[in-house]
Amino acid sequence: MITDYLNNTLALLLDAAPWLLLGLLAAGLIKAWIPDQLINRWMGGSGLWATLKAALIGAPLPLCSCGVMPAALGLHRSGASRSTTLSFMIATPETGVDSVAVSYALLGPFMTVVRPIAAIVSAVLTGLAVGLIPARAQPVAEEKVAGPCCGCGDSCTTEAVTKTTGTQKFIQGIAYALGDILDDIALWMVVGLLLAGFITTLIPPQALAEWGSGLSAMVLMLLVGIPMYICATASTPLAAAFLLAGISPGTVLVFLLAGPATNIATLGILRKEMGTPVVVVYLLGIAVSSIGLGLFTDLLARDIALDIPRQIQEGAEWIPWWLSLISALILTVFSIRPLRRMIMK
Repeated sequence: MITDYLNNTLALLLDAAPWLLLGLLAAGLIKAWIPDQLINRWMGGSGLWATLKAALIGAPLPLCSCGVMPAALGLHRSGASRSTTLSFMIATPETGVDSVAVSYALLGPFMTVVRPIAAIVSAVLTGLAVGLIPARAQPVAEEKVAGPCCGCGDSCTTEAVTKTTGTQKFIQGIAYALGDILDDIALWMVVGLLLAGFITTLIPPQALAEWGSGLSAMVLMLLVGIPMYICATASTPLAAAFLLAGISPGTVLVFLLAGPATNIATLGILRKEMGTPVVVVYLLGIAVSSIGLGLFTDLLARDIALDIPRQIQEGAEWIPWWLSLISALILTVFSIRPLRRMIMK
């Protein structure tokens, strides 16, 4: 049993490692090449287009639900509407270039496409719903929020006075990816892999197929996902284990949307900033849109006769074993801070 568990966990790690590394590097380069001030400028306005634009801007960014909060508050206090702020705040942690890359390896092509589209749709619908609430007088900020930073490890950056070259930006992006972003997700990625290995080992394939779908299963996933803190990338191994155990793609999608988008700390800060009615509509919007999108995903999967194990296997077969091993070693080494500092020097 222990041998099977270790083998299953290692297989999940090797499947995810090259795609996770690719996603991290892409996320780091986005951070290095797109200034925060430019994002602020793009986030202006209100209405459908502005709300959609906020979701599209947030979707590829490498921020978790904790890290996105300071960025969202900074946008709101700079004049962004509540609908655009909430749309950005939901889409950003629900997906990202790193989580999309890992999704391809662990969840297969179908879920890789569905996941970011669902994240954007849920963000826009919830943002528009929040925009219907009558405005209230906003509290005076005690301190200005400069950018995406919080206790979870996302760094605060200010624009340098001197111009940086393309090479310097590239190096800064790589350092940010293998430093700040990796620090944010490493612990939860390990927890996710260990739990996924446990589920894969103890629960036979398709064991939950009979009751792991439908409205009741989705509501359960919602109740599990909303209060917990787990980032989009770290939730992917768990989602893969759920799929292999027979839980439907739509039910898994509910977990992938609700888990990263919310946590207890986020709700408390949001209530203080925008008020209780906004928090209520925010939660209802995520809940209703997640379940609606989950039901639609199950219908679509049934219509195309989706073969989940085959999809997952096809995603993993793209990468040779030696590249997976090298990627896993790189991620392991850079996750250990003393070793990373030695290499960075």
